[in-house]
Amino acid sequence: MGLLQELQERSGHQCELCASITDLSIYEVPPISTGGVDGSILACAHCIDQINNPENTDANHWRCLNDSMWSEFTPVKVVAWRQLHRLKKDGWSQDLLDMMYLEPEELTFAQATGDHLDESEKIVHRDSNGTILQAGDNVVLIKDLKVKGSSMVCKQGTAVRRISLDPNNAEYIEGKVDGQHIVIVTKYVKKL
Repeated sequence: MGLLQELQERSGHQCELCASITDLSIYEVPPISTGGVDGSILACAHCIDQINNPENTDANHWRCLNDSMWSEFTPVKVVAWRQLHRLKKDGWSQDLLDMMYLEPEELTFAQATGDHLDESEKIVHRDSNGTILQAGDNVVLIKDLKVKGSSMVCKQGTAVRRISLDPNNAEYIEGKVDGQHIVIVTKYVKKL
């Protein structure tokens, strides 16, 4: 059974956020680390547009989270939590957040993108040129780097695909080079 079929079965062929039955597609919940059923939801085009483009947010549309925030599925709860945080200036959203409970690993997943932080609190990762890096971006090394604790040397020009960001430090990103997971200082990379 494919991912779409599994999500359709799990959701009853409706958007897992607003219960719409039209324009449904798979939405991989960032940062995309697990993918599959445990990292994706079935959502309508309207919800996906507002998730990806916060400037298009219609606060009244998200009142549907009053029901979907109680889902038993982690990716649904994570998206609901993130959307409620985006709307926390509205009183009703804060009330729902106060009622919502996430297990520690679910909360870590929900906080991974930093959507819950005000702009002044967000940690912004920038490459050597000052370009903002996001989880899943591809970068290239701009100088040879020796990997601490190993004899490995990563050569200038090496591509690092699908990076992840250190949520606590703007100077560190993580990625795989030659199959080995390493931490890289952002001033030594350039976004592709």
